Amino acid sequence: MDLNNKVAVVTGGASGLGRAAAQELSDRGATLVIIDMNAEAGAKAVTELGADKTHFISLDVSNGPDVEAAFDKITADLGRVDVCVNCAGIGIAAKTIDREGNPHNLDHYRKVIEVNLIGTFNISRCAAAAMARNEPDEKTERGVIVHTASIAAFDGQMGQVAYSATKGGIVGMTLPMARDLAAVGIRINTIAPGVMATPLMLGAPQQVQDGIVSGIPFPKRLGEPSEFGQLVAHIVENSYLNGETIRLDGAVRMQPR
Repeated sequence: MDLNNKVAVVTGGASGLGRAAAQELSDRGATLVIIDMNAEAGAKAVTELGADKTHFISLDVSNGPDVEAAFDKITADLGRVDVCVNCAGIGIAAKTIDREGNPHNLDHYRKVIEVNLIGTFNISRCAAAAMARNEPDEKTERGVIVHTASIAAFDGQMGQVAYSATKGGIVGMTLPMARDLAAVGIRINTIAPGVMATPLMLGAPQQVQDGIVSGIPFPKRLGEPSEFGQLVAHIVENSYLNGETIRLDGAVRMQPR
C-alpha cells in the first residue's frame, strides 16, 4: 500500500516507538491520527509533525465505547482509515510470588492485560470495521494493521509474567486476525522489538545499558526507534506480507534475568 495521502492511526504515538512510527508514516505522506493518554506529548507531536496533517485524540485504548466513538469521528472527519499501528502499552515488573511469598497483585495483572492485549484488540476491531468500508486499491487492499508485541512474548524474563502474557497474546492473535480479515483485503502483521533506545531505556544507568548490549549478537547496540518506524512502513508497503510476526532484535535471546 502506498502511504501517500493515506490516513494512519497510531496508538501510543506521542512518544517512544509509536512516535517513531508516526514520524516515518508522516514522512511518507500519510495523514496521522495519534491516540495517546498523554495530552501534553500529543500536542507536541502535532506541532512537530504538522498540524495540517496530524490529529490527536486522548483516549484509553481499552475502553470499548470510547474507541468506537473515536473511529466514528475519524471516519467522519477524514473519510477513511487505511493504516493502524498499535503501540500503546504498559509494563509492571512483578514475579508470580514476591520475596515474602505474597502472590502477584491480580489488579496489576488485569491492568496490563487490559491495556496491552484488550487495548490492541479493541483498537484493531474498530480499525478493521472502518477499513472494510474502503474501496479496495489496485492490489485489492483495504487496509493494514500493525501490532507491537515484544521479544518478551518468546523470551520472557523474571518479573515479566504479566507483560509477556500480553505480548504472547498479541503474537497469538496475529494469524487468526489475518485470516478473519483476508476476505475484506485487510492485512495484519506484528513486530516484536528487542531492546530499543527509547527514553525509558536511555534513562537506565549506563552499566545496565552496557550489560544488555553485551548480550546482543549483532549489531551490538540498542535498536533505534527509527528502525522500528522503517519496519512499520515496509510492512504497510509490502502487500504480500501478512499474518507474520517479525522480531526486530539484533538476534538477541534474553536470559532469565
